[in-house]
Amino acid sequence: MKPRDLSDHVAYEAGRGIEEVARELGRDPSEFVKLASNENPHGPSPAAAVAIRETASSVSSYPKAAHADLTAAVAERWAVDDEQVWLANGGDGAIDYLHRAALEPDDTILVPDPGFAYYGMSARFHHGDVREYALEREADFEQTADTVLESYDGDRIVWVTSPHNPSGSTMALEEINRLADETDEETLVVVDEAYGEFADGESALSLTEGRNGFDARDDIAVLRTFSKAYGLAGVRLGYAVVPDAWADAYARVNTPFAASELACRAGLAAIGDDEHVERTVETSLESRKTMREEIDAHVWESEGNFVLVDVGDATAVAEEMQARGVIVRDCSSFGLPGCIRITCGTDDETGRAVETLNAVLDDLARDTDSEVANT
Repeated sequence: MKPRDLSDHVAYEAGRGIEEVARELGRDPSEFVKLASNENPHGPSPAAAVAIRETASSVSSYPKAAHADLTAAVAERWAVDDEQVWLANGGDGAIDYLHRAALEPDDTILVPDPGFAYYGMSARFHHGDVREYALEREADFEQTADTVLESYDGDRIVWVTSPHNPSGSTMALEEINRLADETDEETLVVVDEAYGEFADGESALSLTEGRNGFDARDDIAVLRTFSKAYGLAGVRLGYAVVPDAWADAYARVNTPFAASELACRAGLAAIGDDEHVERTVETSLESRKTMREEIDAHVWESEGNFVLVDVGDATAVAEEMQARGVIVRDCSSFGLPGCIRITCGTDDETGRAVETLNAVLDDLARDTDSEVANT
């Protein structure tokens, strides 16, 4: 007996961890710095760490109260009704819930290319089909309504990633509003704001709730996560904020207790820890600026906690940087074999990444020149 045919499913490739790389190379983990997975360089919110320790003795109970408390806190944060907040096991869990609630067999979703592989994986799990719209490298991965509408064909869900991974580009609220205007009534535009805290601009919830001069819309949802700015990637906690008309669907599509007791208590503590988020964002802004100014290659403007760098041969550069103790993301899996992505780190981590990358680029260029001279 075999599973169903999964040949059209693309596996998600996560960034490699320090322990994994150190074992492979037979070296001490302390020699490495990991800037491959867009994690928080300052770790979790200190308040969240305390909450996790204090909650450990009560994990024998189901997280009903904690789930309700966190839902209320998130709803208050965004000035929405509790029922509009769909807690999930990470942002990917929220993606699944939206697809469960929206997709009939053979419905299509429209996703950015390059982009997050899990949008398509999740849609296929739920018997939907996947279509793509291109974010062009030559246009600096610009995101406009026209960029999406050129490929739109009545798709049930349109995914917009703002800030976009791996480029860091964003779509302006006016463009998101126009996109929603010019798609069908039965199309839901979902704006994935996993990196929203690092961006200079308002959340697309301004459109959903009719703020900042926009009329309230019932065809836009927003995705958020505690993994990045709050530093809780390891507990897996995210959420969607959906239109009023979608609120009742949550109870019918979510798994029982969609977020764990530890995750909910950590999230409750972290959402009130403004100091940690502000420190994290400030570090990312400084790191982005340093890499833009000091890397000896083209670095795209980014609104995320990472930058995308044009290095020519991503695999060769990433492997050599790894050998020198700096783990970065080879973006070949995104369809960008000439680019690497570097997570914003502390001052020391960023400085080491810049120094290492520039040295690698210089050495590879010298090797190439030598090969040409000997031809």
